[in-house]
Formats: sequence, C-alpha cells, structure tokens
Amino acid sequence: MLLIPLEKKYNIEVQRNDKGAIPKRARYNSSVIDTKSLPTGTEFEELPETYVIFITENDVIGYNKPLYHIDRVIKETGELFGDEAHIIYVNGSYQDESPLGKLMHDFSCTNPEDMYYKLLADKMRYFKEDEKGVEEMCKIMEDLIDSEKREIALRMLKGGRLPIEEIAEYTGLMVDEVKMLAENEKLVTLQ
Repeated sequence: MLLIPLEKKYNIEVQRNDKGAIPKRARYNSSVIDTKSLPTGTEFEELPETYVIFITENDVIGYNKPLYHIDRVIKETGELFGDEAHIIYVNGSYQDESPLGKLMHDFSCTNPEDMYYKLLADKMRYFKEDEKGVEEMCKIMEDLIDSEKREIALRMLKGGRLPIEEIAEYTGLMVDEVKMLAENEKLVTLQ
C-alpha cells in the first residue's frame, strides 16, 4: 500500500464572468484535484481535504452573503457526509467594514491609495508604477496571451479542418509552433 502525506489542496479562481463560476464547474474542479491527488495504487482514504474557492465579482449564489460554504450533506439526517471536499464562493460585491469586506473592496480598486491593505497596495504600486514591476506584468500578460493562442490553435488542430498555415495565420503563431503542437498531440494535420 502506497502512503502519501495528508495535506489540504486548494483551487482558487477569481471569476469576473458569472458563467465561469457555475456549480458544475466547481464540481469539475473538485474532481480534477482528486484525480491529480491520488496516484494509482493509493488507498482512497489518502485523498487530501480539498477546497475549490471561487472569488466572484457578483453574488452568483444570490443571498447577499459574503461567503457561501458548500459541503455534501446526508439529506435524511442533516449531517455532513464527511468526504472533505469543500466549495466556497466569496461574494466580491459584498463590501463592508469586516476584514473580508475590506479585502473585496481592495480587489475592486484601481488606485492603490484607495486600498485598506498595505500589502496589496504595495504590490499594486509595484506592478503598475515600478519599471521592473511593469516589465514583470507585461511578461506575465505576454505569456498568458501566448498560452491562449496555443490553446486556440490546439482546438483548431483537433477540429481537423484547417491547414497548419491558416491556423498559424489566424492565431498569430509561427507555422513551426503549430506543427510542434500537432506533433506533441499526435494529431493528423492538413498540409
């Protein structure tokens, strides 16, 4: 029997689009954590406690609460099921004088001078005003854009209807990059 250390696993996402925080996405994210946390041959008891946390711009649950804790419950008894899989929604529109309310306020700020928490304000200043921070942020954004381009090219390749040259043209990737994506995924391509 293979034993792995028990530890908590977290999946935290900031969701501006309400559709990005639907319950089935939370369920899916929870299952992905489980799948990646349990190597073949490991006992199910070794699954770690997991948390899927959506920080949402709007109150997607709709009860005007700052937090929503979702856990499985045995309907007949009202007791927790005890599978240690938790989903938490943080309502970003709930802004009051509580620590969480102040944090949600800070998340929506565009000016560090308006923020409550110094650490966040300092980081925002760094990424918006410091030359090195701006460089870092630009690099992060470029990497995200490149990653998105590769994802789009991969979906186009899997569709199998367009030649590599057209996929490269539409995505802004080099032809060799698209070819490498196709080879890595062992996809048949149109030449």
